[in-house]
Amino acid sequence: MIIEILKSKIHRVKVTQAELNYVGSITIDEDLIEAANIIPNEKVQIVNNNNGARFETYVIRGERGSGTVCLNGATARLAQVGDVVIIMSYAYMEREEARVYEPILVFPDADNKLIR
Repeated sequence: MIIEILKSKIHRVKVTQAELNYVGSITIDEDLIEAANIIPNEKVQIVNNNNGARFETYVIRGERGSGTVCLNGATARLAQVGDVVIIMSYAYMEREEARVYEPILVFPDADNKLIR
């Protein structure tokens, strides 16, 4: 049996931009996506802690070290600059593999920078 489990999570980052007139997606600082083992174009789920919105989109690589978390296109209507969001990616695994898999959890600082 194959099940879907949490692969990685970027916990409590602040939205830095919202660009409605864009094709779609979320732009995330390259440092954050690398730390979370997320690749460009990967589907992610986003949870907005400020308003409870939950939505899915795909990732675009943002400038390394910028702290960028930019909602593009229609997703820009689901958060405001300064809102705190959680970004999660999932993977399909065999049940036995999933039992031992440990998700990658990234906890950035207040400026969306990796804590080193």
